[in-house]
Amino acid sequence: MTAGWKRTEVRGGREWFVQPVSERQAGKSYTCPGCGQEVVPGTAHLVTWRADGVLGDAADLAARRHWHTHCWRMTNP
Repeated sequence: MTAGWKRTEVRGGREWFVQPVSERQAGKSYTCPGCGQEVVPGTAHLVTWRADGVLGDAADLAARRHWHTHCWRMTNP
């Protein structure tokens, strides 16, 4: 599913896991929470999920979202 190395970022006072997805591995369509537009198959993008959620790792991973890379950079989730 993912292409790049998972990293952590702090945004809005919260810690997030950020995982790049390559164009080749992006086979499904998602709605970007930053702009509300479609992340179409074949588009390199980022998958993000909370690294410090109170409901535990499984809940945080289940709540992951797919973002356009530029939308993630411009937004404070």
